Amino acid sequence: MKIQKEYSFFNGRQIWRLIPTESAKIIIEERNVETKEVFFNCLDINTGENILSNLQLEEKFWIGIETVYKDIIYFHKYIKPDMPRHKGITAYDMITKKVLWNNEDYTFLFVSQNKLYTYQELFEGRQFYSIDYRNGNVVEDLKEDAAKINELREETIQQQNYEGYYFTEYFDRNLEADADVLNLVEEIKSHYVITGKIEFIKINNLLLLSFYEISDGGYFDNIFLAIDISNKKIILEEKLNTHVKAFIPDSFFVKDNLIFLLKEKEKLDVCSIRF
Repeated sequence: MKIQKEYSFFNGRQIWRLIPTESAKIIIEERNVETKEVFFNCLDINTGENILSNLQLEEKFWIGIETVYKDIIYFHKYIKPDMPRHKGITAYDMITKKVLWNNEDYTFLFVSQNKLYTYQELFEGRQFYSIDYRNGNVVEDLKEDAAKINELREETIQQQNYEGYYFTEYFDRNLEADADVLNLVEEIKSHYVITGKIEFIKINNLLLLSFYEISDGGYFDNIFLAIDISNKKIILEEKLNTHVKAFIPDSFFVKDNLIFLLKEKEKLDVCSIRF
């Protein structure tokens, strides 16, 4: 078993979010809080080929991504700057690199079967709609039927496909039933001065760990290890974050045979697992 670096992404800006898509792409949202600018990039998830580079819309900072559906990014704005409530929908086609439509009145809820479910805030309450994902035209006026919307939302959540994705969980020696993981973590603890929680993913005979080691001056280093369980050999060791004062969760995840490592909040390294 070996792990091989495939590609990297680095622009010198803070990576805010990583959003994998259903069409084997990954959206990278970068933010510069000093200049108040946000940039959106898109890579082919397997090759690292650049599909979108430093995309900005008319609103340069107070904007974010609701979801990505069939290669269309759905952006939102905010009711007011510094307030979390979303408002408005802008549909951007990653293939044609054009805005398909924009609606300032609707707020996104979820997407299912080629329809976006939205609402419009009225004085007397919320009015719900389903709209066409391609053109934003109303398909159905659902009036004020919040119960119907909640039912459809639950059905959509249950149908979401996370096949091939592996996300971290926290190690707990009192609950952990896997003897291989338990034994290896205990062995690692004898070699590193670990503080805080340990995150891990186990895939077949591969154990991936992320933890914090105490460094000088009260700071911490975030260590990532990939261990071949069959021979207890460390096949990759990386420092994901150095000289930090606070723990940074979710610093890695796996999609199929690819490991995504977020380093120093600014760089993405993608490595392949060769079993």
